[in-house]
Amino acid sequence: MEEFKTIAIFNYTHEIVVLKHRLDQEEIQYYFENETMSSIAPFYSNALGGIKLKIHHNDFEKVQNILDELNTNLNIV
Repeated sequence: MEEFKTIAIFNYTHEIVVLKHRLDQEEIQYYFENETMSSIAPFYSNALGGIKLKIHHNDFEKVQNILDELNTNLNIV
């Protein structure tokens, strides 16, 4: 897990649904830190530092392009 780094932070679980599908389509390894706790108690998200998208450092550019694309088309990031 030490090779994984945070590339984006979200406040609510609904913000990551489309992103999860895109990352799965591209077969990118990732995980969302604090996702479970934020879905159980959404108002704790800020106290936990948000829902952090963690990716392998080798996938940084690919994921950044996906985030840019989604931000342009959906304005989620």
